[in-house]
Amino acid sequence: MMNKKIELLAPAGDLEKAKTAIRFGADAVYLGGKRFSLRSRASNFEIEDIAKACEFAKIHGANIHVTVNMIPHEEDLEGIEEYLMTLERIGVKAIIVASVAIIEIAKRVAPGLEIHLSTQMSTTNLPAIEFYRLLGADRVVLARECNIEQVKYIAQHAPLSIEAFIHGGMCVNYSGRCTLSNQMTFRDANRGGCAQSCRWKYHLFKDGKELSHPECLFSMSSKDLMAVDYVYDMMASNVASLKIEGRMKTNYYIATVVKTYRMLIDEIAACGTNLSPQRLAYYRQEIAKAENRPCADGFYGGLPTNKTHLYGVNGSGVTHDFVGVVLSYDKEKKLAKIQSRNVFKINDELEVFGPHITDEPFTVTRIIDQDGQDIISSNRPMAEVFVPIDFNVEPLDMIRRR
Repeated sequence: MMNKKIELLAPAGDLEKAKTAIRFGADAVYLGGKRFSLRSRASNFEIEDIAKACEFAKIHGANIHVTVNMIPHEEDLEGIEEYLMTLERIGVKAIIVASVAIIEIAKRVAPGLEIHLSTQMSTTNLPAIEFYRLLGADRVVLARECNIEQVKYIAQHAPLSIEAFIHGGMCVNYSGRCTLSNQMTFRDANRGGCAQSCRWKYHLFKDGKELSHPECLFSMSSKDLMAVDYVYDMMASNVASLKIEGRMKTNYYIATVVKTYRMLIDEIAACGTNLSPQRLAYYRQEIAKAENRPCADGFYGGLPTNKTHLYGVNGSGVTHDFVGVVLSYDKEKKLAKIQSRNVFKINDELEVFGPHITDEPFTVTRIIDQDGQDIISSNRPMAEVFVPIDFNVEPLDMIRRR
């Protein structure tokens, strides 16, 4: 039976991004605190901001999950009990963990928190899930090395709810268990300090002879995961949650990817069947509007081939398609106040998307600055300008190139 109420779980690196993810359709958001979390270079949350995120989520019928997913050394456990009790008190629904020690502590001091086992645990089979059930876990995030048939079988037979990744960065090492960063930068990838050494560019030598081309250096980086073609299979096999990676991504990226998967999930649920190739292609195209790295299907279609690798680049290009955010809209004058993010000019073809609007196009016919003067282009980041739009838009809707 299809899981039409499947959870869409989105990342957030700060409070603004958490609110964006929820506004654009996430059922739950996962975020990291200042301690006990991986992705230490993300902005991450003070306790006060986690509490605010929980309040906002509750108003919108969503939930907050907090990553407590570092691999703790002895000294890393100081303060963990108080931290977990605080998370329970302020309304966090679940913690995402990668340590049996933290499972035991959480069950003892904060029993109201659900325990979700991180993909760092490399869970790929049913006996492991049964073992984690005995420890008190509530959900398992499968290793990203599982193919779609394995995901379906596990989800249909597991004694716990199953979460699977559908989008985002892929680690070159098994389930993120990497020591490259430790060796090369003394930053522990499993305690929040990953330097993403796999995405660097390297000169590759064999027997003293360089194999790499000076203009195309070697990297170990893979393409990002995009599982648009597998969402139906996961919904039909009773996967509980579909997870997007990207706590260090931008507000625009989160809005675009979350809204696209929200629409995809809802359309599949309404149809009760998989979508046509044309509709799936539409969703892939929508996601591509925010991507800064090429995508592939990871391990879902089987062992990756050389086509899933990034050659000679670290893949961290930046899109300039996001041009502004709506601050307000005068319905009588049909005039939108916009905060600029990238350059746009007269006669540009743009489109608006937001929680209640999808890809609505318009042409820029006029740009008015704050002094009431007509200008040819808006070329100052964060400048506030006025642009005629002949359909209703809402504050925090986003504008991008068409």
